[in-house]
Amino acid sequence: MSRKKGGEGSTGNSLVELVVIVVVALGLALGIQAFLVKPYRIPSESMVPTLDVGQRVLVNRISKKLGGDPSVGDIVVFHPPAGSETNTCGDPTHPEDQACPRPTNDRSDVNFIKRVVGGPGDTIAIRGGRVIRNGRPTDEPFIRACGGGSGCDFPRPIKVPAGHFFMMGDNRGESDDSRFWGPVPSKWIIGGAFATYWPIDKIGLL
Repeated sequence: MSRKKGGEGSTGNSLVELVVIVVVALGLALGIQAFLVKPYRIPSESMVPTLDVGQRVLVNRISKKLGGDPSVGDIVVFHPPAGSETNTCGDPTHPEDQACPRPTNDRSDVNFIKRVVGGPGDTIAIRGGRVIRNGRPTDEPFIRACGGGSGCDFPRPIKVPAGHFFMMGDNRGESDDSRFWGPVPSKWIIGGAFATYWPIDKIGLL
């Protein structure tokens, strides 16, 4: 009888240990996603050809939580301003030949992924879908041509406000971005995308 009871106790301890391991593993996974690295699925064609629809990327959250801001050229995930779904600018009186200079005051709950093309204090103009930053055309070999749509030319420059970043998709003719709803406050940025992990043939660093 004593050996039987010992066996039951051992089985019970093993079950408790397994439950604890699973709980700790789930806690670590949730903690990593909440504070360190978060997976993100590309929902639209706005970042083609760099990122395709359905592709998965990893987003570094810790550098933003530690107060780090992105650099021009980084691909970032962020909350756009409220009204971004309808291309609502925070300054509806700005000239038609100028990109939106200011976002609406409120933050949207959705997540967008775009490339940083201008930082605080930069002047930004758009010609043929290409960025003119501080008066000089930028080298953008990664973009898809704009195609002559209404968002391809904003030759009148704007100045990016302090603490804000100007975002654009690499697919310049198919991206709703800062051209239409303004620069994004730093506090709305979630983190920088640094790697792709799906599909398998697209695994790599960004």
